[in-house]
Amino acid sequence: MFARGSGAGSARARNRRGRVGARVAGLGVTALVAVMALSGCSLGSVGSAFKGFGWPEGGVSDRSHRMYDLWVGSVIAALVVGVLVWGLIFWCVIRYRKRGEELPLQVRYNLPIEFLYTVLPFLVIAVLFYYTATTQSYVDKISKNPDVKVEVVAFKWNWQFRYLDANAAGADGQAISTIGTSDYVPVLVVPTNKSILFYETSKDVIHSFWVPDLLFKRDVFPGNVENKFQVTVDKEGSYVGRCAELCGAYHSMMNFEMRAVTPEKYERFIAARKQGMSTPEALQSIGEKAFATTTTPFPYDQQQRAAS
Repeated sequence: MFARGSGAGSARARNRRGRVGARVAGLGVTALVAVMALSGCSLGSVGSAFKGFGWPEGGVSDRSHRMYDLWVGSVIAALVVGVLVWGLIFWCVIRYRKRGEELPLQVRYNLPIEFLYTVLPFLVIAVLFYYTATTQSYVDKISKNPDVKVEVVAFKWNWQFRYLDANAAGADGQAISTIGTSDYVPVLVVPTNKSILFYETSKDVIHSFWVPDLLFKRDVFPGNVENKFQVTVDKEGSYVGRCAELCGAYHSMMNFEMRAVTPEKYERFIAARKQGMSTPEALQSIGEKAFATTTTPFPYDQQQRAAS
């Protein structure tokens, strides 16, 4: 009688633990999915409160905001999983700590727990994959009719920017361009709140077009390989640009500046260039500083660089 009663009690205890485990598993899955699905409503405020969780804040394009949200959401999901795992670890340590020499009840199968550690990782991977894929597709998306087209030509060790729109051709019919020299940091002028399609090509080796404030960079390849990407800059300002691919002796000096101005100023800049003004003169004509403000030429021997 005593043995049967003990067995019945043990069975009831196992069932009770199973129901508790099922509730924990269900609550854990529900909480995780809810947090990951709904966190997009306040990712900006959460990220700002915690300094972006290590991701640079202050992106100035539509793409940079989406990448920032993906990073913050991923960190929040990781923290949720971490808190759940840490909580279970400490609960087991406290609940099943050694109380004597007698071994506790050994449970061979626990369906709720098996369900938890099988389904929960799958949900985490599926949700992260979905948001990563959609963000990547958005970042790489190119519209059929962008507002502005710019060709980026990289070479040792400077940049040339050519404005490819039909209204940006000079008197000779050639595209207006700005080219950097050994003593001039080229300024790339772009309008805000307009879709800008960049075409990239290199004259010699692999370079990389990088504006840190865009939170984005794209390699520039030589030959017939042409990379392209599209952004919409949403904040006026002067933003430093760099080459992010080791390309030779003067790689560190391969700088440019992206100057984001209002669409009205951009049209006036293009009109001034069509009249024959240089880039510094055209910038001055629209009330902008003539030369780069975020970076200046590094001190080096210009003759040695030209000979290279």
